[in-house]
Amino acid sequence: MEPTVYILECRDGAYYVGSTTNLERRIAEHHAGVGSNWVSSRRPVQVVYSQMFPSLREAFEAERQLKGWRREKKEALIRGEWDNLPELADTRLRVVLRGPQDDI
Repeated sequence: MEPTVYILECRDGAYYVGSTTNLERRIAEHHAGVGSNWVSSRRPVQVVYSQMFPSLREAFEAERQLKGWRREKKEALIRGEWDNLPELADTRLRVVLRGPQDDI
């Protein structure tokens, strides 16, 4: 199988981002409660997004990037709203850069 990044939606609505070289096997492990204590306490889970990559390194890099995204941006990706992704990144940047003096 090809290296894949995936997003799970957990029972409590939380998202889990992971990468694997065998998505079918890894999802079966999540359903069985194997491999991630965080996910095992939030079962059942469902795959809401997956994308294959040419190399495991690229899949791992994508996983790290997605883990850093806010919920709103992950949800835009899941819905396939590609055009909204840059705007959501810019929104976060504006919030981070806005200082207390901007509220006056």
